[in-house]
Amino acid sequence: MTNRAILLILVIAAFGVLTARALMETGYFGLISMHLSNWGSLQLLTDLVIVCILACIWMFQDSGKSGVSAWPFIAITLAAGSFGPLLYLLVRELRSGQKSAVLREGAKV
Repeated sequence: MTNRAILLILVIAAFGVLTARALMETGYFGLISMHLSNWGSLQLLTDLVIVCILACIWMFQDSGKSGVSAWPFIAITLAAGSFGPLLYLLVRELRSGQKSAVLREGAKV
């Protein structure tokens, strides 16, 4: 497993703990309604939506090169925000690591 994959796992785990804590305290709709309470919060929500849309576009375009289907991760992004792109990057990294190992084994033969 690469250092990049380990780092992604740690980020996903830490973000998962933060998300679980926030959901326990406010609930799913509570997270959204808090962002509608003032202009500053609405700006942050809008920024998150824009970044998630851009990430979905990137995942869709990158999926042809990486060989990883983007659709499950786009669905996760629409439902759970940043978890989609983070998981896509992890799967992409793990798959590229497997391909590298296969290429190394093929070169030894």
